[in-house]
Amino acid sequence: MHGMRMLALLTVSLFASLTTPAPGAQDATNVLYIISDDHHWADYSFMKHPHIQTPHLDKFASQSAVFTRGYVPNSLCRPSLATMITGKYTHQHGVLGNDPAPVPGVGKNMRNPQYAALRNGIIKNFASNTLLSNVLKDKGYLTLQTGKWWEGDPKDHGFTDAMTHGDITRGGRHGDEGLKISRQGIDPIKEFLDKSAKEKKPFFIWHAPFLPHTPHNPPDRLLNKYKDKTDSIHVAKYWAMVDWFDETCGQLLDELDKRGLAENTIEVYVVAGDLRHGQRLDPAGEQRGLRAAQQAQPVRRRPAHADHDPLAGQGDAGAR
Repeated sequence: MHGMRMLALLTVSLFASLTTPAPGAQDATNVLYIISDDHHWADYSFMKHPHIQTPHLDKFASQSAVFTRGYVPNSLCRPSLATMITGKYTHQHGVLGNDPAPVPGVGKNMRNPQYAALRNGIIKNFASNTLLSNVLKDKGYLTLQTGKWWEGDPKDHGFTDAMTHGDITRGGRHGDEGLKISRQGIDPIKEFLDKSAKEKKPFFIWHAPFLPHTPHNPPDRLLNKYKDKTDSIHVAKYWAMVDWFDETCGQLLDELDKRGLAENTIEVYVVAGDLRHGQRLDPAGEQRGLRAAQQAQPVRRRPAHADHDPLAGQGDAGAR
């Protein structure tokens, strides 16, 4: 039997009620935040896509509260992620784009001191917000960052553990080493869960794999499932990437089940950036059209499936 597997409209006040045990107490509620990237809201088999197979997310949705009117206030990657971790709109948290505007004569050279200062200014302003990671760390949680992360070193923002280093002198920008998660397995998460068990502390996992985002380089075993279902190899690759993301979600959720952690873990799934109908891949593999504000239905596991009609936004699952 699964315990609290739901999709949340969570604020710090709710997290406070879930974490009233003393810091480090084993019975505090764990939190897993799964984020997919550049994923169209209809591209799941539980959303009746005619070709894409997502059995693990289908099962997740069947056990979940699914918010069928979920929206992103800004579907560009960095502002979107900032909204999730702060619970604020873009104009409130101050992250307005992926990178600062080009500097005349410098462009977007991350290693140029003038441009680096602009980037560091955005990160400093971001750090002035209340972050979900800081809130939970202060309550005694171990906190892990994996995948996409734009705001420098995650350990400066409430994460006790992180895959991303964020050092621009070593190629850091939007995730660096963290982008290996799921594409190269989930061993860092398994090791973190071992640490949590050893230290007898609750955990928060920020799991934002670079999937199904480009590069669209799925395993051949998955690509072969879709080659004959479309005239475009590029579309087939994207579909296979969605399948790959689903597969890795299954690995992660199964790991929690195997360890007996699922019953005491809130598991939230939401999409960072959405490919709308007009932006879906054209036959040449290019993304066309404008991003819009609708996102894939966020889901959160619970004992039984239920659809929810009220408006829900990314920030509702973050800190206030």
